[in-house]
Amino acid sequence: MSSNPKIDDVLREAIIQRPDVILDDQDVMQALIAANERSMGGNIVDLRGIAMERMEHRLDRLEDTHRSVIAAAYENLAGTNQVHRAILRLMDPTEFEPFLHDLGGEVADILRVEAMKLVLESSQPDTNADLDRLGEVMIVTRQGYVDAYLTQGRVMEPRQVTLRQVQSGSDLIYARKADWIRSEACLKLDLGEGRLPGLLVMGSEDPHMFSPQHGTDLLAFFAGVFERAMRRWLS
Repeated sequence: MSSNPKIDDVLREAIIQRPDVILDDQDVMQALIAANERSMGGNIVDLRGIAMERMEHRLDRLEDTHRSVIAAAYENLAGTNQVHRAILRLMDPTEFEPFLHDLGGEVADILRVEAMKLVLESSQPDTNADLDRLGEVMIVTRQGYVDAYLTQGRVMEPRQVTLRQVQSGSDLIYARKADWIRSEACLKLDLGEGRLPGLLVMGSEDPHMFSPQHGTDLLAFFAGVFERAMRRWLS
């Protein structure tokens, strides 16, 4: 009588009828491979087992890459939807003051940022009652401020979109929210021939919201739409 335990007939028949169940179960297959290696002894090199192990590792890496690609695609789609919704909201107001208030309100909420500020340069920066009323959203600064803020003293050509992490935000731009800001997106605005440049700044408490490693295509598109809207208002 054999000392090897005999497999249950019902289980044996089920495996014969459905071998794919075994092949699709990674844990069972690994257990079978390990048992096969033990039965061959330690002095025998199982090339097939080594090949299968390598294939399993490659499959795991491929699945991880696949998940990462899908996650990035969903994140990009969500970002696209956010920007589209923000642009549609920008197009609703029929007067300039509601346009600016929406910028610091619903548009900022849609884009999930804590602060949204519009910076305009002027050769003669001055304040009046109208500007004071819009001070929560719009700031008028001296000529040359936009490029200086974007480059932070470095000798370089300012980019249309600058993403960076900060220890704290600019007091001039963020006012009482400055200490909370940990990352920002700065969109340089071309306001048309004969006009000084502008700057749209988005500030976030999340240090990972805006980083130099992130793509800028969506924000560049948003900046293009916004500067065209500003040209319409300024004209």
